[in-house]
Amino acid sequence: MFVLHLFFITFEINNSKIISVLIFLIMNDIKVLNKAADNIRILAASMVEKAKSGHPGGAMGGADFINVLFSEYLVYDPENPRWEGRDRFFLDPGHMSPMLYSTLALTGKYTMEDLQQFRQWGSITPGHPELDLDHGVENTSGPLGQGHTYAVGAAIAAKFLQARLGEVMNHTIYAFISDGGVQEEISQGAGRVAGHLGLSNLIMFYDSNGIQLSTKTKEVTDEDVEAKYKAWGWHVISIKGNDAAEIRKALDEAKQEKLRPTLIIGHTIMGKGAVKEDGSSFEDQTATHGMPLGEAGASYEKSIENLGGDSKNPFVIFSEVKELYASRAKELKAIVGERLAAKDKWAAANPQLAEKLQRWFSGEVPHIDWAGIQQKNDIASRAASAAVLGVLAQNVENMIVASADLSNSDKTDGFLKYTHSLNKNDFSGAFLQVGVCELTMACLSIGISLHGGVIPACATFFVFSDYMKPAIRMAALMQQPVKFIWTHDAFRVGEDGPTHEPVEQEAQLRLMEKLKNHHNQNSMLVLRPGDAVETTVAWKLAIENTSTPTGLIFSRQNIKNLPAKGSRYEEALQSAKGAYIVQDSQNYDVILLASGSEVSTLVDGAKLLEADGIKTRIVSVPSEGLFRNQPKEYQDSVLPADKKKFGLTAGLPVNLQGLVGDSGKVWGLETFGFSAPYKVLDEKLGFTGENVYNQVKDYLKK
Repeated sequence: MFVLHLFFITFEINNSKIISVLIFLIMNDIKVLNKAADNIRILAASMVEKAKSGHPGGAMGGADFINVLFSEYLVYDPENPRWEGRDRFFLDPGHMSPMLYSTLALTGKYTMEDLQQFRQWGSITPGHPELDLDHGVENTSGPLGQGHTYAVGAAIAAKFLQARLGEVMNHTIYAFISDGGVQEEISQGAGRVAGHLGLSNLIMFYDSNGIQLSTKTKEVTDEDVEAKYKAWGWHVISIKGNDAAEIRKALDEAKQEKLRPTLIIGHTIMGKGAVKEDGSSFEDQTATHGMPLGEAGASYEKSIENLGGDSKNPFVIFSEVKELYASRAKELKAIVGERLAAKDKWAAANPQLAEKLQRWFSGEVPHIDWAGIQQKNDIASRAASAAVLGVLAQNVENMIVASADLSNSDKTDGFLKYTHSLNKNDFSGAFLQVGVCELTMACLSIGISLHGGVIPACATFFVFSDYMKPAIRMAALMQQPVKFIWTHDAFRVGEDGPTHEPVEQEAQLRLMEKLKNHHNQNSMLVLRPGDAVETTVAWKLAIENTSTPTGLIFSRQNIKNLPAKGSRYEEALQSAKGAYIVQDSQNYDVILLASGSEVSTLVDGAKLLEADGIKTRIVSVPSEGLFRNQPKEYQDSVLPADKKKFGLTAGLPVNLQGLVGDSGKVWGLETFGFSAPYKVLDEKLGFTGENVYNQVKDYLKK
C-alpha cells in the first residue's frame, strides 16, 4: 500500500531566476516502515550480542525515527558522500552506534560482514562512531552532549555559507540526542545559541525513553525539557517516537519552520521488541541500555523472533526493506540530479561564487602576505594576534572567529573590527559572540569545521582551556583544523590571582603534541610565540595546518622584540621547525631556552652573563612537538647533547625538562599563582634577567 503525494520544490538562483520542479512522491506504507525499523532493531541487537558488549536498548528504541529519516527525508548523494549540498546527520549518543551502522547498512554503506565485526580490531564499525564520510558517518561521537553541539555549529556554517553563496547552500542539519545528552551541561549552551540565532535549518530528535545507563531518568531529573527548549526559542513538537506516522508528520512540520530550530521530542521505548524466554515483554528496562539482551535478562533468541527475524541467521536485510531503500536510492538520484542541475545553472550565472565554493570546500589555504603584516614593537602577543586577525578578516572570506565574552580582552576584536556579529536572520557577518560557554564554543567550532567550507577559530583566556579539554581531544581525534586562541598565558594575569593564572595548562596541552593521531601525526600543534613577529609566524603555521587543531598561546603583557641579525620575520620563520637559535655566541658555555615571553627574559639574563664572561646561546621553542619532528641532525645542531642547558618557563618545569635533559636545569613555577601586579610577581617568582643570571651561575658551578 502506498500514498501518492504531489508538491513543488522551488529553487531560487541568485535572487533572480525561479525554477519550480514538480515532484511526485510515493509515501511508503507504514507497515513497510515498521518492518524496516524492526530490521534495524534485529541488526543492532545482534551486533551487540555477537560482540558480547555494547548498548542495544537505545538503538532498538530509536530505530523508528532514524529509519523514517533515512528512507524518506535525508538528502544525500549515494555516489558522492562529500557533496557539499547534502543534508547532514549528527549522532550525539555514540553508544547508539549499532542503530546508525544498521541504518547505513540498509543504504549500502556497510555490509553484513561489517556489522558482524562490531567493536573488533581493525573493523570499520567501532564501538562509538568515528568520522568516516565514505560510510556516512558525519562525526565522531561518544562524550554525550558534544555531538548535537557539532550539529549546531554545522547549522551556523550552513547559514554563513548560504549568506555568501545563496540557495546552493540550502540544506538541513539533523541531530539525534538522548536523555544523557540533554542532561550534559553543554546542552544549555548549544540550545541557547541555536535558539538565539534562529537556526531554522536545524532539526533535532530527542530520543526520550526515560532510561539511562544506571537508572530511570526520573531518579535524577524532573525538568520540563519542552519548556526549556521553548524558552530558548526553539519550535518544539512532542510525539510518540515509535510511531512512523507521527514521526513523518513532525518532520514535515519541522521542514516548514523558517524562523526557529526544531526539537522533536520522541517518547520512545527502551529495548523495543525485547522479550523474555516466556515471551513476556522486557521493554523499558534499564538493563538493556548497556549490555547484550541475553545478559540483561531478556531472551536474545525470542526477541529476534518477536521482531520477525531468525536468531540463527540474524544478519539479513528483509526483501521489503531492500526494496524500500532501493526505492529511496532512486529518489535520491532524481533529487540530487535536480540539485546539481540547479547548481550548474547557478555556477554559470555566478562563476566567481562557484570558484569560491570549490576553493573553500577543498580546504585550500588562503593566500596571505604574511611578511607584509606590520607589527608594533614590544607589544603583547595577544595584541600582535589582533593585528594578524585584522588582516585575516579582510582577506579570508570563509573564516568565522568566536569569543566567549572576551573579544575586547582576548583581542579577537581585531577581527571583529572589520566585520560584525552573526545574528538571527543576518549571517553576513563573520564573528560569533557565544557568551560565557567555553566548551560549547569549542564544539560549535568543531561542528563548523565538520560541515566544511569554513575556517573556524575560537578564543578565551588560557586558564579556561580547562573547560574545553573534552572538545580539544575530540578535535584532535577527528583531525579538525580548529584554531584555538588562548590569551593571558601565565601568572602575569597578575591582580586577578591564582583562579585566573594558568600554570599547569601548558603542560596539559603539550601532551597533545606528544600524542599521535591515527595518521601518525602529532594530534595537535601548540604554539607559544616569543614576540610580535613570531606571533605572525605562529598564525601562518596555524592557517597552513589543515590536518590537526592548533593551539595559539598568547601573552597578556607586553614582550620585548627578540634580537635579529637581519630580517626578524625571516628569522622567525624558523618557528616552523619548532625551535631555533635566536642569538648565539661563539664557543658558548650554556644554552638558554624558553617559549613565549620568557625568551625575552633570557635575553636580559644573557646580557648579564655575557658581561660576566659567560657565553650563551638563546633558543626559542614555540613548539616542542614540531621540534621533535625535525631530523635528528637539526635537533642536535640546535641543542647539542654535550652542552649545558637552562630552561625558563612560567608553567610547570616539565614543559622543558625533556629538552634540557637530566643534566640540565629548569626554572619554572611549581605552585599556583598569586594576586599582585605582574611586575611584582616577576620579581617575587624569579622571572627576571637577574634571577636568570643567578640561576645559571649557580648551575654552572655544579
